[in-house]
Amino acid sequence: MREVRLIAAGGEQVGIVPTQQALEAAIEAELDLVEVSPEAKPPVCKIMDYGKYKYSSEKKEKEARKKAHTVVTKEIKIRPKIDKHDLEVKLKHVREFLNVGHKVRMVITYRGREMAHQEFGRDLLTRSLAVLDDCAVLEQHAKMEGNNLAVLLGGKAPSAKPKPAKEAVVEPKVEKAKEKEVVPATRPKAE
Repeated sequence: MREVRLIAAGGEQVGIVPTQQALEAAIEAELDLVEVSPEAKPPVCKIMDYGKYKYSSEKKEKEARKKAHTVVTKEIKIRPKIDKHDLEVKLKHVREFLNVGHKVRMVITYRGREMAHQEFGRDLLTRSLAVLDDCAVLEQHAKMEGNNLAVLLGGKAPSAKPKPAKEAVVEPKVEKAKEKEVVPATRPKAE
């Protein structure tokens, strides 16, 4: 490469100069000559402190990774013979996880002879998905994995128009009564 487009340390464009002259300018400034854009015609080089540049770019990448949102997958295990109330509690937990923004993997575990009647687990899963229809989206259909029937759920995106809230019962504000002055009781005199 005979000529390069040179950018000085302050950021101002020097112009197209011979490579040797660009190197001399970098040595004179006690900085490094870094090739910024090798595909350009002529290639673009900048005079800078390469160590400082590398450190700041690593710091920016680290900050970007910190701000990146990671999706957490929670797992709820259910048996086909689960009681009604226990299922309601599990579905309440699923709803909470989805509202926070996590994904939920619901797993129905079969044991022994329960494998012969997998339809009970599928019915349970269908009922559960019907209950969670308002806040959950099916991301992965039900799939058998050994003795487990698994499904992956994600939260629904909030709709553009909020649904009108149900009429809430508004209770009137009750002010706390001022503390009464406590007067020590006097005992009647014994006669």
